[in-house]
Amino acid sequence: MSTTIAIAGKGGTGKTSISALLANILSKKGIVLAIDGDPSSNLSIALGLPMECTVGRIREDMSVSIQKSTYDNSISKPDYLQLKVMECLVESDRVDLLAMGRPEGPGCYCAANSMLRVAIDKIGENYDYVVIDCEAGMEHISRQTTRDIDVLILVSDSSVKGLITAAHMKDLISELRTNVGKICLVLNRVRPELQPEGKEIIDKAGLELIATIPEDENMAEVEGKGLPLSNLPSNSSLYRGVQQIAQQLELV
Repeated sequence: MSTTIAIAGKGGTGKTSISALLANILSKKGIVLAIDGDPSSNLSIALGLPMECTVGRIREDMSVSIQKSTYDNSISKPDYLQLKVMECLVESDRVDLLAMGRPEGPGCYCAANSMLRVAIDKIGENYDYVVIDCEAGMEHISRQTTRDIDVLILVSDSSVKGLITAAHMKDLISELRTNVGKICLVLNRVRPELQPEGKEIIDKAGLELIATIPEDENMAEVEGKGLPLSNLPSNSSLYRGVQQIAQQLELV
């Protein structure tokens, strides 16, 4: 059975970087499926993998073909989606990538999303770990277009605004879905340190803080050159912080 870890939070907190490094670290123990749930689709760059198609494009193409009566009814819609999702999978040695792509258009995609979730669940069963880089906010979790979640990591900076957002996201979980296991908090790009006001918000929200990661000076060069994050030195603050996350969650 695979273990599914979702990384969520507001934009600009380093979700994608943490997702990519966590996938790389877990790949040393098992085979990882990385799901890019952010429409900006930057996880492929962070992992150093190509991205040629997205699940969102598959959904849109099927919807258009049905509307235009050009859909081939010789294959069932679930089987068609399963086949197309497999074609979208970018495979590498230890980490494979599946990009969700842009959100839905103005039409109703409830049935398509339901079938896509089944397709993604079937693929995920073949991996030891599934790491989901969620889009900013709770969209993919609320729409339930991704599989059940064993661990939800909320990523925030140390600002009061960021921590309030993380607390609100935790509160929303019970309203959006019930199939999320452990919920924890990671503070990233912290400088110089967490203030008492921030600690009060964390305590009041009942958030479990499992890692505090300082600003990593190595990221400027790696991101500036568009390099995969595997180029970060193992003693960098971000790499050591994500290693701590994996250890705290007993994933390695």
